[in-house]
Amino acid sequence: MSTTTKTSQRSAIRLATLLFGAGVLHFVRPEPFDGIVPRALPGDARTYTYVSGVAEIAVAGALAVPRSRRLGGTLAAALFLAVFPANVQMAVTWLRSPKLSPATKAVALARLPLQIPLVTEAVRVRRTAPR
Repeated sequence: MSTTTKTSQRSAIRLATLLFGAGVLHFVRPEPFDGIVPRALPGDARTYTYVSGVAEIAVAGALAVPRSRRLGGTLAAALFLAVFPANVQMAVTWLRSPKLSPATKAVALARLPLQIPLVTEAVRVRRTAPR
């Protein structure tokens, strides 16, 4: 196994673990996820929470299996971009809250640029996955 293949595999498993854990949390503790669903979306926030949880678990599975890793990388990048508005909504909500400390508000803002390395790693997994 080449170094590139090993690196790609490690990246894919790391992303799969992150997505699987987050996906499971959507079902175990849905309330925090409900609260960050952008208000502009129609319908019930819980539906979006469950659908995004299913999507995260499914993408994790695609990343974990070498034969579907290229597709998984593409889907992971798309998913990270798709959930970005929820992260923005969380930051806005937290910044407006008089109950949260300045440190907590800073964490909400600091999370936003963290999507960039997640997207770039997902794209790298796609690019380096076995064909």
